[in-house]
Amino acid sequence: MFFELVSRNSKRSRKENGLFFASLLISIVAFYNILSLSKQDVMIFLTKLESAAVNKLLTMIPLFYGMTLFILFFLVYFASKFQLERRKHEFGIYLMMGMRRSKLIFMLLAEDFRSSIMALFTGLPIAILLSEFISLVTARLVGLGIVGHQISISFQAILWTAIGFYLIKLIAFIILSGKIARQEIGSLLVETPEGAKKDLPSIVYALALSVGVIFLAAAYGMAISGLAWHEVDKMGLTLILGFTGTLLLFFGFRVIMGFLAKRSGNDQKLLAFTFRQLQENVIHRSTTLAISSLLILAALCCFGAGVAIAQFYSESEEHVLDYTFDSTSQDMAVVKETLASQKLDLLFSELFEMRVGYIRSAEDYSNAFQMNSVMEYLSRMPESDDRNVLLNNFSYETYPHLISLSGYNRLLSIAKKPTIELMEGEAAVYMDTGFVSPAKLEMLNQILAQNPEVQIAGENYHLVGTVQSTDLVTDSSITLSFALIVPDTDFERFTVNDYDIYLNAVLNPEQVAGKSLLRAILEANEKLDAAGLIYESYLQNMGRQLFYIVAASYITIYLAIIFLIIANTIIGVQFLTWQQKTGRRYKTLIRLGASYETLCYSAGKQIRWYFGIPTAVAAISSIFGIRALFSGLLSSRTKNNIPAMIMISAAMVLLLCVVECIYMVAVKKSGNRYILSLMVPEREE
Repeated sequence: MFFELVSRNSKRSRKENGLFFASLLISIVAFYNILSLSKQDVMIFLTKLESAAVNKLLTMIPLFYGMTLFILFFLVYFASKFQLERRKHEFGIYLMMGMRRSKLIFMLLAEDFRSSIMALFTGLPIAILLSEFISLVTARLVGLGIVGHQISISFQAILWTAIGFYLIKLIAFIILSGKIARQEIGSLLVETPEGAKKDLPSIVYALALSVGVIFLAAAYGMAISGLAWHEVDKMGLTLILGFTGTLLLFFGFRVIMGFLAKRSGNDQKLLAFTFRQLQENVIHRSTTLAISSLLILAALCCFGAGVAIAQFYSESEEHVLDYTFDSTSQDMAVVKETLASQKLDLLFSELFEMRVGYIRSAEDYSNAFQMNSVMEYLSRMPESDDRNVLLNNFSYETYPHLISLSGYNRLLSIAKKPTIELMEGEAAVYMDTGFVSPAKLEMLNQILAQNPEVQIAGENYHLVGTVQSTDLVTDSSITLSFALIVPDTDFERFTVNDYDIYLNAVLNPEQVAGKSLLRAILEANEKLDAAGLIYESYLQNMGRQLFYIVAASYITIYLAIIFLIIANTIIGVQFLTWQQKTGRRYKTLIRLGASYETLCYSAGKQIRWYFGIPTAVAAISSIFGIRALFSGLLSSRTKNNIPAMIMISAAMVLLLCVVECIYMVAVKKSGNRYILSLMVPEREE
C-alpha cells in the first residue's frame, strides 16, 4: 500500500510539474555530453594533432561540471520547494490520519528517488544518441566523413552524471522534507497568503529605471569599444555597471506596470487586475527577474557567439592542397630525391613548387616598392573606416613578398579557378582573406580595374586583374597580408635567386577512393614519417579549425543550455508560486462571476509579460553582448568577418526566443490547470 502511494504520487508529480521534469532531462543530457567529450571520435582525433590545446580544454570540464552542479542545486531546491508547498494540505491530512513524521520524510525521499531514476533512465539514452549525433555532425563540418566510426559509450560519464544529478536532488529533498515534517498540522492545512510589501513613491521607481538605463548604456559602450578588455579593473567596472543597471532597471519596472494599470479601461476584461498582479509580482520578484534576465543574456551570448565562431571556422578555409614540404626546415633537393627513390611521389597526383621571396635587387629595401597611385585612388574614395585602414596599412607595404606566377597558376588550376595572364611590366596583387574584408576587397578591385602604376625596385609596373587570395600552402598559419605575383623571369631577377620553396602536393584520387580523406591522409602520414620527411598536412590545418569548432560549439552551447534551463525554470516556478499565493484573489473573482476563460486569459497575459520582460531585456542586451564578445575574443584577422558573424548570432538569438515561447506555453498550461482546480467549490477546513 505504501509503495503504491509512492508510485502514484511520483507519477502525479511528474505530470503536474512537467516543466521541471523536462528541465531535469535536459540537464542530464547536457551533463553526459560534456563529461563524455574526451571519448568522442572528434576529440580522439584532435588529441593526435592538437594535444596541448585539447588537454587544456578537457581540464576545464570538471570545473564546468562542478559549477553547473552548484547552480542546479538551487534550481532543484526552489523548484522542489514550490512542488512541496502545493502539497502542504495533503501532508497535513497524512499526519492527521496517523502517519508518523519519519514515515512522511521517507515517503518524500522515495518519491524523489523514483522520479530521479525515471529521469536518468529517460535522459541517458537520449544523451548517448545525441552525443553520437553531435560527434558525427562536427566531423562532417570539416569533411572528415563517416568512416571507421564506432559508437562509444562513456560509462564514467554515465556514473558521474548519475552521481551528480542524484546528489543535488537528495540534498535538496532532505532539507525540504525535513522542513515540511517539522511544521505543525494546522500550518500545513491552512493556506498562508503572500505577505504585503511596502510601496515606495513612484519617483523612486522612475529614478531607478532611468539610472539603470544609463548604467547599462555605459556598460555596453565600454564593452563594444574594447575598453573593457584592456585592463582587469575596467572589465570589473563594466560588469558591475551591467549587473547594477539590470537590477535597477527591473526594480523600476513597477512604475511602468502602475501606469499600464491606471490606463486600463473598464471595457477590457480584468485588465486592471492583470497589471496590478504584474505590478506586485515585479516588485516582489524584481531581483529574481533581473538575475533570470542576466542568465538568459548569458545563454543568448554563449549560443549566438559560439555558433557564429564555429560556423566561421568551419567555412573559413577552402581545401585545395593536402601537403606542403617547406625548404626552410630541410633541403628541397633531398625531399624530391627521397620521394622519388621510395616511390612516395606516386601518392600524389600533383607535386609542384610554390616560390616566395623578397625584393632583393633594390639598393634601399625600405623603398623597394612604391604604390603612390594606389594611395591617391584610395584617398579620393569616400571617407570610411575601411578606406582609412587600407591607407594606413599600405603606407607600410614598402618591402612586400613576391610570388612566382607559374606556381600560383598551378595552384589556381588545381582549385579550378581562372589562371592569371601577365604581360611584360604587369603584376597581380595577393592578399590573404584574413587581412581583407569583402568591403575592402571591393574597393581594391575598383582601383585595380584602373591598372594603377607602381614601382618595383625602381621599375614601372601596372597592377592588373583582381585581388588573389587562394592559400599558397597547406598550413593556414603561413599567410601574407600583401604580396605581388610577377612572371617567373621577373621573380628570379628581383629575388636574385634567393627565395623560399614550398613543395605543394595533392593526394592521388586512387589513395582516397573508398575511404575518407581523414583515413587517406593518416595512411600517407605513416609512409612520410617513415621516410623522415618534414611536412605540413591538411590534417594539421583541419585540426586547428576543428578544435576551434569544438571549443566554441560544445562549451558555449553547453553553457547556453544550462543558463537557459535555470533562468526559465526559475521564472516559471516563481510565477506559479505567486499564482498559488494569490489564490484567494482568483477565488474571489470566481465568486463575483468571473469565468474560467476570463481568468485563463488574465493569467496568460501575466505569463507573457512576466516572461517577456526579462527575455526582451536579455535579447536587446545580447545584441551588444555578442558584439562585445567579438571585440574582445576575436583576432584582428577574424574581426573582418564580424558583420557576417553578427547575422548568424542574430538567427541563433531568434531561435532561443522561440524556445522562450515554448516555455511560456508550458507555464500557461500549468497555470490553467491550477485555475481549473479553483473552479470546483472546496470545503474550508
